[in-house]
Amino acid sequence: MFKKSLAVILLSCALTVSAMAVEVPMDAKLDYNQGIDFYKLGMYERAMESFRSAIRTFPDYIDAYYNLGTVLEYLKNYSEALTVFKQIYLRNPNDYEVIYKLANLSAKLEDYTNSAQYIALIPPASEYYKSAQTLAESIKVSTTLPVQQSNPQSKIATHTGIYENVLSPTGVTTDKNGNIYVATFSDNSIIKITPDNKRIVFLKSDKIKGPISLASDDIGNIYVSNYSANNVLKITPQGVATVLVDKLDKPYGLHVDGNMLFITCQGSNSIYRQKINR
Repeated sequence: MFKKSLAVILLSCALTVSAMAVEVPMDAKLDYNQGIDFYKLGMYERAMESFRSAIRTFPDYIDAYYNLGTVLEYLKNYSEALTVFKQIYLRNPNDYEVIYKLANLSAKLEDYTNSAQYIALIPPASEYYKSAQTLAESIKVSTTLPVQQSNPQSKIATHTGIYENVLSPTGVTTDKNGNIYVATFSDNSIIKITPDNKRIVFLKSDKIKGPISLASDDIGNIYVSNYSANNVLKITPQGVATVLVDKLDKPYGLHVDGNMLFITCQGSNSIYRQKINR
């Protein structure tokens, strides 16, 4: 898939849009090209809004995600840039340039565990392998998936409080880094709330349909009961979603105990248990 970094775009006189299997709507193309024009003028906020508008019109617009993420990274907004590049990774998990960017951004955010996990996904045959190994050496991490601590210190706030203005929240779970994940039933998405109270869309996908409960295991995988799709999803720490259990009857509650996932099914008045490979 053809992409242009902003550095290359600025050296080009012609504005182009990648060739995609599905034709990009003209409105999205216009917003995309307008974003490039704004960037050339140093109007970064307006450039980002144009790229976001292109994405809203055409959610699979890879170039728009790429350029939005590149501007965010240039402005040192590493957390949001990471979220944007994840959207490309979800659509093309074999884009090793993007995986390297995810590793590098995670390192800049001092999330060395996730950085190492991304590095481990880049094969020796990739042109980004050498850069990834250099990054691994610079942050002193192993390029194999790291072993998690059995009882890590949680960063979740321990005082009483409230998180307001969360759209139709249903299930909730946490990870060892103090992040909170909330299922939003009407928006079919998973929201991530960081320890410093930043809110980002961790995952919005057509695979999520009527999410009710969330549960997590000790290495950061998240499980979602899809009430309207009659299945349970597994979402990796990198945001990759797959169907773990299908053909359930209105799955509702979830609970993880070791390598077992327990699922309550309202439609069949039963509790399903599923072995999970973490």
